[in-house]
Amino acid sequence: MNTKKKGNNWTAYYNQDTNRYFAEIMYISREGLEQYDYELTKEQYEKLGTFSDDLENEHLIKTGKRTYSFENTMYGTLGPESVVWDEEAEQARKESANK
Repeated sequence: MNTKKKGNNWTAYYNQDTNRYFAEIMYISREGLEQYDYELTKEQYEKLGTFSDDLENEHLIKTGKRTYSFENTMYGTLGPESVVWDEEAEQARKESANK
């Protein structure tokens, strides 16, 4: 099985050691940076990259379980904001990305 898939604004990972699937969506623009991380099911991961439009891949990722979000845009009133939604899953995603 492919352990990494990549689109324009997203990257997905499969960790063979833990048998878990993760994805991140990152937007970088003149307004700033946004990053959203998710844990996916096997079925969601397998569908990634099969769509002709990357927006459909992003929509599929967003149906997963959110593990982390970071927003640092010019529209934010409090400055950079980082939220860990699931600490254990986010740590596992980072380990998968580093492999």
